[in-house]
Amino acid sequence: MASLTASSLSFSSVSCSFKPNQVSNLRKASLSFSGKGFPSHRMPALRFRVACAAKPETVNKVVEIVKKQLALPEDRDVNGESKFATLGADSLDTVEIVMGLEEEFGISVEEESAQSITTVQEAADMIEKLLEKK
Repeated sequence: MASLTASSLSFSSVSCSFKPNQVSNLRKASLSFSGKGFPSHRMPALRFRVACAAKPETVNKVVEIVKKQLALPEDRDVNGESKFATLGADSLDTVEIVMGLEEEFGISVEEESAQSITTVQEAADMIEKLLEKK
């Protein structure tokens, strides 16, 4: 089943398969759908991002570091979707968070990558990617 609302499209079940060497070069994809209730439709090429979520323990460590760096109360709800700016972090706080992550995980984050991190999940994903390269 598919439903179209404004500019979003959601499916109740979707199945995808990628060959490992195809994912890194994937830039655009076509989407087609058909079934009872509506004729077959083909949509133009769409851009999308395939990402793997970091391990929960990595996200939890990042949450702890962010809470400590921003001096947030222990009962403050911080999760993968939490944005640093929403938690009250300015650019200096974000730099200090990244420095704390580097120290905790024994990694080195390039300045360009550090500037693109805006959420706890993005930080955790980046950490796992860097640890994978080690």
